[in-house]
Amino acid sequence: MAHPLFDKHQTLLAGALEAIRGRGYWNPYSENPASYGDDAIEEGRKAFSAYFDAQFYLDQPGVMGRVIAGHSPFGLALDISFPQCSPDALIAAARGAMPAWIRAGAEVRAGVCAEILARLNERSMEIAHAVMHTTGQSLMMAFQSGGPQAQARGLEAVAQAWGEMKHVPESVLWERPQGKNPPLVIEKRFTVVPRGVSLVMACATAPTLAAYPALFASLATGNPVIVKPHPAAILPLAITVALARQTLKEAGFDASLVSLLVDDSGTPVAKDVAVKGDIRLIDCAGRTEYGEWFEENARQAHVFAQKSGVNCVVVESTGDYKGMLRNLAVTLSLHSGQTALTPRTILVSSEGIKTPDGTYAPEQFGRDLSLAISALLEDNARAVEVLGAIQSPDTVTRIDALRELGAESGQVLRDSSPLPHPQWPQARVHTPLLLRIEVSDRQIYEEERLGPISCVVETATASESFAIAERIMREKGAATFSVHSVNPVMQQLAEDVAIRAGVALYFNLTGGLYVTQSAPFSDFNGTGANPASSASVVDVAFVASRFHVVQSSRHAG
Repeated sequence: MAHPLFDKHQTLLAGALEAIRGRGYWNPYSENPASYGDDAIEEGRKAFSAYFDAQFYLDQPGVMGRVIAGHSPFGLALDISFPQCSPDALIAAARGAMPAWIRAGAEVRAGVCAEILARLNERSMEIAHAVMHTTGQSLMMAFQSGGPQAQARGLEAVAQAWGEMKHVPESVLWERPQGKNPPLVIEKRFTVVPRGVSLVMACATAPTLAAYPALFASLATGNPVIVKPHPAAILPLAITVALARQTLKEAGFDASLVSLLVDDSGTPVAKDVAVKGDIRLIDCAGRTEYGEWFEENARQAHVFAQKSGVNCVVVESTGDYKGMLRNLAVTLSLHSGQTALTPRTILVSSEGIKTPDGTYAPEQFGRDLSLAISALLEDNARAVEVLGAIQSPDTVTRIDALRELGAESGQVLRDSSPLPHPQWPQARVHTPLLLRIEVSDRQIYEEERLGPISCVVETATASESFAIAERIMREKGAATFSVHSVNPVMQQLAEDVAIRAGVALYFNLTGGLYVTQSAPFSDFNGTGANPASSASVVDVAFVASRFHVVQSSRHAG
């Protein structure tokens, strides 16, 4: 079925597919704010400010009340009221919208999804302010990761899904020779059939980046989507849903193919909705115990879970000691360690770190890393841009608890302290906490602790460092594994560990590339091969698991 939106975006989709196959750098959505106009930042701020102390409009069925979003991590009062709808009403509306969306076919669905993403891109600065004031990210990080990078992940999912569905022909004539008799001719038709209603649950620290791959993978494969934001980060996804519904309606489809389900922290609804029979796909991002609950209890659905893990760093040797320290300092500080990619446990052997300038003992490395973090953050204006704000007060409590635990069980290499924000006096900004932990204190360094918290652990040998890292990553899961070594034997050992643990490996990062960055169309975010994730964003399984193929056969002629 032809549709003008597929014609409009066909070249973009083909380019996206080519980028997926090549895995080089490619992003059709500019990450330079200047590309969006000289006044884009201010216009985005004004659009964002218009939501304050107002009701967010969504024409959805089953409205039962409203949920109010309160304060931003930067201390700004939002007071935005969102419609709270009956889950059963949203599910019923989603099911009713499915038949026409299925019949439209893969090309039409891909074109409509690409149009939604194009319109989201036009409002990147508005969404950036919304992401900033719900997650605590600095404005530029919120713009890049919450805007163009999230949109690119969404397009990657659409293109990957379109490519897989293209492998299924609409119809064929099947002919089997029968000797002297006329051949047996069967007409076979194949229909891509979605699993059913998709529930997408986003986390508080990266709502659009976490939700867009799942949202667009499900929608492109024919599944209607109910988006369930974290109660603290509703606005970015409310804007997304509103724009998606408008685009679908203008394209001739039922807006109920995408809807917003909100709750507050006092009356959570996700678990009740997830076990309903009509929910056939679940995507969730968050704590390990949260993801495991859905995997164990929502048996009627296919669950894609991105969970927490313990990302490890092994430091054995380096050709650029100061560059390594600078890279680690940025990595541990960026967005106050509130990402699933941030390293938590840094393993250094008592044999020391071998460099061209000599060998550095673990104690010296700990002091030097502390000084590198302090140097990075010594300018207050730069520091708040790197750190952003702490999304949840619970993270501040966690910092305080780990400080006490570190003082009792090890050594505080660098204490965490509040940092005043020059623009937002009420912002929750805290510098990183760096601990030195004994190798015997496994209960400290083998647990994921979201926030600006990391620890240096001294081992007996480099081989023990790798063994501990492997055990942690296999038992707890991890998204990233960083290794600093110029020794080919150690590099081979690291690759073996990464393969056995199923974790992405990064070698000797000393420049402007950080382990916390994941590149759309190039990097697989997560592997699905360890406890931290049951899926990889965005591989073939991430999209192909969202649909079946049903065939019909009849005699031809």
